[in-house]
Amino acid sequence: MATERYNAREAEARWQKVWDENQVFVTRNDDPQPKYYVLEMFPYPSGRIHMGHVRNYTMGDVVARYKRARGFNVLHPMGWDAFGMPAENAAMQNKVHPKDWTYENIATMRGQLKIMGLSLDWSREFATCDPEYYAQQQRLFLDFLEAGLVDRRKSKVNWDPVDMTVLANEQVIDGRGWRSGAVVEQRELTQWFLRITDYAEELLEAIDTLDRWPDKVRLMQRNWIGRSEGLRITFEFVSPAPSGETALEIFTTRPDTLYGASFMGLSPDHPISLALAEKDPELAAFIEECHHLGTSEEAIEKAEKRGYDTGLKVKHPLDETIELPVYVANFILMGYGTGAIFACPAHDQRDLDFARKYGLPVKPVVLPKDADPAAFEIGDEAYVGDGTIFNSDFMDGMNVPDAKEAIAKRLEAQTVGNNPQGVREVNFRLRDWGISRQRYWGCPIPVIHCEACGTLPVPKDSLPVKLPDDINFDKPGNPLDRHPTWKHVACPKCGKDAVRETDTMDTFVDSSWYFARFTDPRNNEPTDKEAADAWLPVDQYIGGIEHAILHLLYSRFFARAMKKTGHLGVTEPFKGLFTQGMVTHETYKGADGAWISPAEVRVEERDGKRHAFLEKDGSEVTVGPIEKMSKSKKNTVDPTDIIETYGADTARWFMLSDSPPERDVEWTEDGVQGAWRFVQRVWRMTGEIVDKMPAATNKPANFSDAAMEIRRATHKTLKAVSDDIEKLAFNRAVARLYELVNTLAKAQQQQDPPVDLSYAVREGAEYLVRMMAPMTPHLAESCWETLGGEGLLSTSGWPEVDESLLVEDTITLPVQVNGKKRADVTVAREASKEEIEAATLSLDAVARLLDGKPPRKVIVVPARIVNVVI
Repeated sequence: MATERYNAREAEARWQKVWDENQVFVTRNDDPQPKYYVLEMFPYPSGRIHMGHVRNYTMGDVVARYKRARGFNVLHPMGWDAFGMPAENAAMQNKVHPKDWTYENIATMRGQLKIMGLSLDWSREFATCDPEYYAQQQRLFLDFLEAGLVDRRKSKVNWDPVDMTVLANEQVIDGRGWRSGAVVEQRELTQWFLRITDYAEELLEAIDTLDRWPDKVRLMQRNWIGRSEGLRITFEFVSPAPSGETALEIFTTRPDTLYGASFMGLSPDHPISLALAEKDPELAAFIEECHHLGTSEEAIEKAEKRGYDTGLKVKHPLDETIELPVYVANFILMGYGTGAIFACPAHDQRDLDFARKYGLPVKPVVLPKDADPAAFEIGDEAYVGDGTIFNSDFMDGMNVPDAKEAIAKRLEAQTVGNNPQGVREVNFRLRDWGISRQRYWGCPIPVIHCEACGTLPVPKDSLPVKLPDDINFDKPGNPLDRHPTWKHVACPKCGKDAVRETDTMDTFVDSSWYFARFTDPRNNEPTDKEAADAWLPVDQYIGGIEHAILHLLYSRFFARAMKKTGHLGVTEPFKGLFTQGMVTHETYKGADGAWISPAEVRVEERDGKRHAFLEKDGSEVTVGPIEKMSKSKKNTVDPTDIIETYGADTARWFMLSDSPPERDVEWTEDGVQGAWRFVQRVWRMTGEIVDKMPAATNKPANFSDAAMEIRRATHKTLKAVSDDIEKLAFNRAVARLYELVNTLAKAQQQQDPPVDLSYAVREGAEYLVRMMAPMTPHLAESCWETLGGEGLLSTSGWPEVDESLLVEDTITLPVQVNGKKRADVTVAREASKEEIEAATLSLDAVARLLDGKPPRKVIVVPARIVNVVI
C-alpha cells in the first residue's frame, strides 16, 4: 500500500489544516481534566525564527502533546516580547515606524512557527506592545505604587551622550555605547524603581523549594541576591574631614582580616569624596574619569585599579598607633555596603593590585594549612582561601569563623562616641530594580508631574496611556520628550497644566508577568485570579540559560508583588525549569577573511579530509570552529528552508535526537539527512506492515516466542519512552524508538506471518506511531491513518503499558572461571541452582577450559553470578 515516498510538504499542510479547523489545541479554562501548563520563553520578533527557536519550541511541544495524551488539560500558549531598542534602531536606520516593523516581524515569525506544527493555543496570542496588554501592565504598576513597592529617586546610570539615553551595563562595551560608540558617562538621574529588595530574604530562602530547577541556575540566583553577614565598623578620623565628619563607616564580611588593613577606600561618589572634590580640582578630575568606567561590576573589575590620596587618615580600631591613609578608589561602588572599605591587600585581589600600584603595605593575616608563618609571603595573587589567623594579636591561632566572632564581640564592646564601634549586619548584593528607560518603544510609565500637586498616578479609568503614533527619530534621544502634544496633559487633581512621565518601562517588566496573562488574556483586569491560581505555577518552563538570573528573578518578584496586590495567590511562577543547550554550526571564511554562510558552501571528503568550497566559483573555503549560530558569523541555517526541503518533522526529530537537550547540538547536513531517512523508513515500514499483516479482529489466546519477543520489546519501549519524556530526556526516547523500528522492520519481513505474529507487529506499529506523535506529529497522523486508527491521533490517549510484558522470563548471569569472566549464561528466571550449574558447564567457553575434567567447585550466587573453580 503506502510504499511511495512520504510527501512531508503535502502531509504537514493537510494535518495542520485539520488541527486548526477542529481547534484541537484551543484550551478551555473550565475543562474538568487536571491542568498542566507548559511554556517556552516567548520570542522577540526580530524578523525570522532561528534554529534555537526550533529546538526550544519542539521540546515544549513534545511535553505539551505528551501531557495532552496522558489526559491533562494542557495550556501551551504563544506571544511576543515585542518592545525594545531593536525596533527603534530599525526605525532610525530604515525610516520605518517601530510598530510597523514589529508587527510585520510578528506576522512573518508566526507563519514560520505555524509550519512547525506546534500544538499552540493561538487564540491566546498577544504581543507586549499591544495596548490591551500594556494597559494591564500600567494597572499593575499603579497597584504596586499604591502598595509601596515603587520608588522614585536619584540613581547613577550609564548615559550615552550621543544617543542621549540610559544604557544597561551590558550595552557598555569598553567604556563606550554599544551603538553610538560614544564614551559613556555616569550621570545621576531621577529614576523609577521597583522595590525588589523588600523580598531579598524571601527570594533567597525560597530557592530551596525550587527542586525542579537546574542546580546551576539556583546557584546563580543565590549569588545574584548575594546575602552576606558581616560587621559595620566605625573608623575615627585622626583629624576631622573638611566636610566635618569625625568618623568613617565601612561594611565588611571579613573583619577577621582587620589586622591586615593597609588603607581605606572611598567610592568616587561617597559624600566625603564629593565634598573634598569641591575644593580639589585634581580630585574632581579623577572622579570625572571614574564616571566613564560604567556602573557594572565587570567593567570595574577589568579596569586598572587607580586611586587618589585624600590626605586623610583614620585610626585602626584595634591599635591606635596605626594610622591608615584614605584613598578615593575607582573600584568601589556606592551601591553596596556604605561605599567605603578597609583594604586588606594580602587577602583581596583588588586591594592587592591597588596596594602594589601605590606602594602600600601587604601584611598577611590568614595562614594556609601547613604553611610556615615565618616564610609565608604574598606575591602577585592574594590568598583568599581558608586557614589559621596569625599576625593578629589576640586572634592568633583561631580559625576564620572563630576570629570573626571574636572581633565582632571586641568591637561591639568598644564605642565611638555613644555608639558601638562594631555592629553586626546583613547585606544583600541585590539592588532595587531601576525600570526607567529614555526611549519611545516601551510601555509608558503611567504618572503625571504637576508643579502644584507633585507626582500623581494616572487615573485607572484613563488607562492605557498609549504611545503616540506620530513620532520621528530625526534627533537622538527620546521622541516622547519632544512630542508637541503627547506629554502635555491636565493634572488629574487640580486641573492645571501638567506633563506626563516620558520614561518608558524596562522591557524586563513586560516579560515578568506574561505567564500570568496567558491564563486569561482577554480579561479587563491583569488576571482572573481564580484562573491564574488554577494554572500557576507553570509546570514546565523552557528557555535559555542566558535568562537564568534577571528574567527569572524579576518574574519571581512579580509573582510576590502581584500576590500582595491581589492579582495572584502563588508566590513562585515556575515549578519546573529546563534550560536547553544552544544550536551550533561550523563556521566558514573566504580568502578575504569574510564570513560565509553554510548555504553558500559545498563540503566534500577528499583524501580522508573535509574540504569546503564556495558554490558559485569553486574556490576553497576555510572551515572554522563549531560555534553558536549567529548572524555576525553567518553560520546560521534558515529553518524555513529546512522545513520546505525535508519537512518540519525531520527538523524536529533531528533536534531531539542528536544530543541531550541540556547540551549544545551541532546542526549538520548529514544529521538532518539521517533524520529525513528515518522519517521515510517509518512511513515505508508502516505501509508494508499494513499490506502484509492485516489487522486482527481478536487478540490471539496464545503467542509464540517470536511474537512475545516483539510484544515485550514494544511495551518495554513504551514504558521507557514515557519515563524519558517525563524527564525531558528526549534523545534517550529517540534512541529507544530507533531500536523498536529495527525490531519491527525485521519481523515484518516474514512471509505469510502467523496470526499471533501479525497481531504483535501491528500492535508494535500502532504503539510506535503513538509514541512518535509528540515528536513527529504529522508523520504520526499519516501513519495512524494508514493503520486504520480511529479519529485524530492528536486527540487520542497515550497507550497503556501491559505490566506483565515487562517481566523477563529469563536472566543472564556472568560466568567466571577461577575469578576471571569468560562467558554469560542465560537461564529461566526460576531456574534451580542445579539447572544453572548444568547450563554453565555446557557452555563452550567453560568446557574448553575444563578440558574434560570435572570442576573442583561451582559457586552460584542467585541472580548475580556463577563462578567455576578448576
